Amino acid sequence: MGKALVKSKKGFFYYVEKGGNALPHPAILFGLFALTALAVSTIGSLLGWHGMHPATGEQISVVNLMSREGVHRILLEMVTNYTSFAPLGIVMVALLGIGVAETSGLIKTAINAMLVKTPAKYITFMVVFTGNISNVASDLGYLLIIPLAGVIFHSLGRNPFAGMAAAFAGVSGGFSANIFISTLDPLLAGLSTEAAQIIDPDYYVLPTANYYFMAASTFLISIVGTVVTVKWTEPRFGKYTGDVEREVITQPTALEKKGLRRAGFVFLGWFVLLAVGLIPENGILRGDNGSLLNSPVLKGFVSLLFLTTASAGAVYGFTVGKFKKSGDVITGMNDSFKTLVSYLVLVFFAAQFIAWFRWSNLGLLLAINGAEVLQNANIGLIPLVILFVIFTAFTNFLMGSASAKWAIMGPVFIPIFMLLGYSPELSQAVFRVGDSITNVISPVMSFFALIIVYFQKYDKKAGIGTIIAAMLPFTITFFIGWTLLLIGWILLGLPLGPGVSLYYG
Repeated sequence: MGKALVKSKKGFFYYVEKGGNALPHPAILFGLFALTALAVSTIGSLLGWHGMHPATGEQISVVNLMSREGVHRILLEMVTNYTSFAPLGIVMVALLGIGVAETSGLIKTAINAMLVKTPAKYITFMVVFTGNISNVASDLGYLLIIPLAGVIFHSLGRNPFAGMAAAFAGVSGGFSANIFISTLDPLLAGLSTEAAQIIDPDYYVLPTANYYFMAASTFLISIVGTVVTVKWTEPRFGKYTGDVEREVITQPTALEKKGLRRAGFVFLGWFVLLAVGLIPENGILRGDNGSLLNSPVLKGFVSLLFLTTASAGAVYGFTVGKFKKSGDVITGMNDSFKTLVSYLVLVFFAAQFIAWFRWSNLGLLLAINGAEVLQNANIGLIPLVILFVIFTAFTNFLMGSASAKWAIMGPVFIPIFMLLGYSPELSQAVFRVGDSITNVISPVMSFFALIIVYFQKYDKKAGIGTIIAAMLPFTITFFIGWTLLLIGWILLGLPLGPGVSLYYG
């Protein structure tokens, strides 16, 4: 099988991979976008590009960023563009807490305990489900769940390829879905806030903006992924006949179980504190006028994520002996920041591009004109949603990072949706569906090469064709199922998250 599929490397996806690899580093790409914004702002200003703001009736003209005032602003605000970039602080604070939980071993042990205790007949569902919720810890699913799924399936006498495909579908094909708020939620919300403020300077997108929809999506992805694995993937791979010996999955040790219990008590303690602060009408954690939706718990969710994960991780670490002194906790935070270095560089260029794009009014004018075209086309919300899902899905073959894509697409599509009367939260939800479904068949996805390595553990001949052939049914079924769920959600007028409407204005 591996030999037959490797031949497909010279086909369509081979050239997609080559083309994607030929693109500059994302940081350089954002730098080029920023320079392009400068050049286009000059051209647009000279040509007198303008439009009428549909909400205020004000005439909007392109601002020349290469003028004297523009150059001064670029030099004076370059640092603040970076330091005030909304997603930057959000991601950094979230990673501080998650770094402690991950370094202590809490996350790994909790996931391992969840999988090994699952009855054999439910293991496929649990593999997809666990992979799906693993994005609460960013890339942990790629590093732990996928190879572990191969080991689990192999230990049960099932084909390890099927196990890894199921896990990969959950981790990457359903990347946005989760029953928990993950690091992706505040990251995308920050980018959406920046984009929404092109139209409405006071608009704020909460990290919980898509929570209801994404929580429901978790079970859809898990069920669909299980059915595809059982009905198509596993029968297609057949019985594993390789020479890799089965590995034994061990239960968590008594000490690790003790650590999990103590970490659980920490989470329970935080839950009680939140309940005490939120349930009473005059609770200290309620917002103005006793509001729950405007409470600091929702608006400051990242702070809460840091406090809960850091404290639970620390308790677990000291219990199992991973942490010996307080400095070890800080070391855990330091380790999490090591993975952030490339992101810090990327954000500098992304922040400049988004700021310059906004200052020039190019994004606003593009949104006004785009909204006018869509209004005149009168295609309606459902066709617009479907087209946006498809468009986003195809961009995965050019750029793998969800945040990088949304940093580019958000400032264009969010204003268009807003001017058509639809909320930024809706456009963000549509983007998340399209962004996830083709992750598993995109060779430019950052972990794709690692997935090939996992498969080659069991078959040295496995290659890109092996992965794409195995994962394409997941992409197709996820696209159909998830898009139908989104359409049903819209038709029923259900809120996407706490207090979040489908409509703007």
